Parts: sequence; C-alpha cells; structure tokens
Amino acid sequence: QEQLVESGGGLVQSGGSLRLSCAASGFSVSNYAMNWYRQVSGKVREFVASASTSGSSTTYVASVKGRFTISKDNAKNTVFLQMNDLKPDDTAVYYCKRMGWRELWGQGTQVTVSS
Repeated sequence: QEQLVESGGGLVQSGGSLRLSCAASGFSVSNYAMNWYRQVSGKVREFVASASTSGSSTTYVASVKGRFTISKDNAKNTVFLQMNDLKPDDTAVYYCKRMGWRELWGQGTQVTVSS
C-alpha cells in the first residue's frame, strides 16, 4: 500500500526551527517529484516547496525562500522540510504530496509558531 506519513510538527517560538519528515512506503521517492504544502483552517492549501525527481532542483514560495529547505533522502525513502527562522505566519498544517499522474497526499502535521 502506498502511503505518505508526515511527522515533526509541533509548537515552537518565533525564530525557532523544525524539521518535518515525510516517510514514504510502497514506492520510492527517488522516482517522483515531491512537494510540501500548508493549509490554515478556512483557507486554500498553499504550495510551499518542491523537489524534482532527482532532488537536484528545488523551488519555494517567496515567503519561505532562504528560510526553508526541501530535501530527499533516498536511502530513508523520506522527504524533509527544514524550517528555520519560523514566523507566526508559518502556522499551518503541513502536507507532503507525491506529484505525477497518481498524486498521493499525506495526512498532515501541525506546525504552530508562537510570537
């Protein structure tokens, strides 16, 4: 069964850091582009970051550039989102997604940044 499971969320003070993990099972992340999204209750889900199939090409939404880093660890079959200098506006549920013709979402992990 193909599955994505996010973890690593929590409560952190403004300026702090968290590393989110997205563990894949049933397929290899090395074969897919992988994205991170976030969603605040009542708002549209927002793109945050993407990593290409090889992981060598990454893109970010402007609001997180220079603070967040997406990476793939093929040996662990996991995608990471390193988040530094967190701000209250980063508070959201974070989701990872497998891209391609068979999209797959994880269940999300809550990130709360206090001011």
